[in-house]
This record gives sequence, structure tokens and C-alpha cells, in this order.
Amino acid sequence: MQEIIVLSENQHTITGELANQYRVLPKSVSPDLLELYVDENCESQDALDELELFLGTTIHFSPVSASGIEKALSIYYRKERQTDAGKALNVANGDFLENLLAEAKSLKCSDIHFEIYETSSRIRFRIDGQLIERYKVERENYLELVNKIKIRAKLNITEKRLPQDGRITTTAFDIRVSILPTLFGEKIVMRLLGQDASNIDLSTLGFQKEELDNYLESVKKPNGIILISGPTGSGKTTTLYATLRLLNDSKRNIVTVEDPIEYTLKGINQVQLKEDIGLTFASALKSFLRQDPDVIMLGEIRDSETALMAIRASLTGHLVLSTIHTNSAIGTISRLVDMGVPSYLIAETLNISVAQRLVRRLCNNCKSETTFDAADFPLQYEFPYSIVNYFKPVGCNICYHTGYKGRRAIYEVLPIRPETAFAIKNNSVNEIFNKDENYKSLSDKAYDILAEGETSLEEIYSILINI
Repeated sequence: MQEIIVLSENQHTITGELANQYRVLPKSVSPDLLELYVDENCESQDALDELELFLGTTIHFSPVSASGIEKALSIYYRKERQTDAGKALNVANGDFLENLLAEAKSLKCSDIHFEIYETSSRIRFRIDGQLIERYKVERENYLELVNKIKIRAKLNITEKRLPQDGRITTTAFDIRVSILPTLFGEKIVMRLLGQDASNIDLSTLGFQKEELDNYLESVKKPNGIILISGPTGSGKTTTLYATLRLLNDSKRNIVTVEDPIEYTLKGINQVQLKEDIGLTFASALKSFLRQDPDVIMLGEIRDSETALMAIRASLTGHLVLSTIHTNSAIGTISRLVDMGVPSYLIAETLNISVAQRLVRRLCNNCKSETTFDAADFPLQYEFPYSIVNYFKPVGCNICYHTGYKGRRAIYEVLPIRPETAFAIKNNSVNEIFNKDENYKSLSDKAYDILAEGETSLEEIYSILINI
């Protein structure tokens, strides 16, 4: 099958509607000639005449196989990309930014990156945790686009030397805007926020039954701390909001401080962090204690002051939920000690420590089975059991030739039972869980879903080597 490559700068010479209707893709573009790949089974003079009429230029067909066209169409012209039938997204159009945001939302994009280099610029979408290039933009159009974004975000369009942060509010969602001066111009990252959390359910996130039971048991306690750890983009906030949704009723006063507010949930009092005017996690927490709260959610424990305030809040009868950056559930305890929290206070207040990661699921339509080879795995990893075969990504029309379809979370759950609390006081937590054959780390969980055929080795490799 011939591999069809469509250059980004040529992609928007035809719309997705025309590409899918006539089964064509741009091969090369010149001022007076447009050469198109065409399905050899659909090539006809009538199609050629119609396209020349639509596009207003001379067209030459280059026939290729139907399978090659099918694959290329699913990669370059996803049908859901078309936000306005018959109109391609063109930077020169006045509604380009609106259409771009609508497209990003329809593709479940979490971030949009606008990047400029010496001779070119581009727009990339982060979808399922991976960055995908979507558009090439002319330099003169890029500068105009930057100004439009700045105006929408109420930022200073004349300031090009310093980083700026702003926010855009639309009817469907909110957007956090971050602008960073780089060597050749300003780079912009837009984070799509403001998603409705009313449908997030803990039971659908990826907890195994025993893990979910332990987590729910800790949530039922009237006071204490629940900590979720993991890197940026690992789904910590989603887990926290699923927990808040469970706790949210007319009998509880729930307050949160976040940076940024990523979800909205009716019945919860949400506060946006503003460090430039002194509204930090620690200062907000002090104010929260005078607001008669039952449940407090801190977006993140970043420093010793916030950690000690959270401990104090839990000791005075509040349930505190927060996130922290560590590699494992056990590592959270060490991190709190490093922040200056005494071990005996951690043992008394910590209800549960959870670590999580997001892993892409293999597409069930095209995944391919391969033979197990220990040489492909990290050298230091000790396998809990052996497997004969596992699956790798291939790519098809259903998954747009990525090999993956959707993501799931994997969890390492550490409930703080009496024996665990005793070990925390004596700084011997690792010894207990090294002896516990039933305890599974994130790397063990990652290996489990590999053995079950749910994900690929390349997707979990970083988890295996970092735990």
C-alpha cells in the first residue's frame, strides 16, 4: 500500500468535505496547478471537472490504491474536524479562532499550542495526552492571531518581552491562556477548562473493586486528609472532582481553591488562586477555616506552609482533599516528611494515599499480538509473573491510525490502617509493603493491563522505569 503524505501547508487547499466526498488529497500545489491523490476506483472526468469548478484552478489526478486513500483521509481529514461544512479553517478568516476552539472541543483536546520559529509557525493539539500538529500558519498571520488571542484574554498586546497569563470565557467552556516570549516570537498555550463535573463517577475511572472500597472507606471519614499524587496531566483533578461529586449534598459545606478551576460543580464554592495579590493556597486555607467548612479541597500542596495548614485543618475536624507531586503512594509520605510535617501528625491525619497515571488503551479493532521478549523491558524490572504474548498498536480508520482509542487510569492505593500508621511513626513504611504480597505498585498495575492486552509496552515503559 502506497504511503500518502500530505504536507501541512497543502492540507487546507481543499476542505474535509470535498476530500471525503471525492476521495482526494492534495499532493502538490503551485500557482496554476493543483495535483491531487485520488482513489483509483473513483477517478473520473466528471469528478475532475467538478473539482476544478469548486476550486477555481487546473487539477491533475494522481491515482493511488483505495486502501491508501482510506488511511490518509482518516489521518488528515477526520470528519469531526469540519466545524462548518464546506469551509476549511483558514487563518485569514475572521472566525478562524472561534472555529479552531470548536474543533479542539469536538476532538476532546486538552491544550492548544501556538508555536513560532524562524521561518514557520504551527498549531498543535494535545489529544489523549499526545501532541498532534494540526495547522501550519504564515508568520504574518501568526502575529495577527497572537493579538486576537491577547485581546480576547484581556492582555497587553504591546508587551512582547514578559510572560503573560489570562483567561477567555465562552458559553461552552473557559480557557486559560499562557503566553511565553521565545527566540522568534511569542508561544501561546491555551488550556481548555470549565468542564461540567456532574457526570464524573468514581466507579468509571479505573479503580479495581478492592481499591475503590478502600478509597470510599477513607472518604466516609468526617476528618483527615486524602492525597492524590501523580505528574501533571495524570487525571488527579478528575479523581478529586469525582470524590467531591460523591460528597456534594445539602448537608455539607464544600470549599475549594484551585489553579486553575478545571471543572464546575453546582453546590460547591470554588475559589481561583491569585498569587499576584496574595491569594495563595495557604492564605485561602486560613480563610476557609472561618467559613464553617465540612470538606476542603486544595488544588495542590506545594510547600511546607500549605502542608502544615492542611494537617491543622484535618486535626480540627475537616476532611481535606488535595494533590501532591510524587511518583508513588508511599513516596507521598516521604514528601510530607521532607516538607517538615512530623511523622506522628502524618500517621494521625492521613486517611489514604493514592498515586495514579493515565494510560492509552489499544484500539481493539487493529491491535496486533506479539511474542513476549524480556529484552524489550527495563533491565531493572522484576516481573511478578510471566506472559507469553502481549499486544502492540497498529492503526486503522477507527482509531485514526494512532493505534489507540481512549485512556484509562491506573491506581496505587495505600490505605492508612493502624499497622501502617505505626510504620509511618517509625519511618518503616517501605519495609511493610515490601513484605506484603497483595500490595501492588503502579508498575505492577501497568504490567497487569499489558498482560490483559489493554495497552502496549511503549505506553507503560515510562511507568516501569520511574517507579
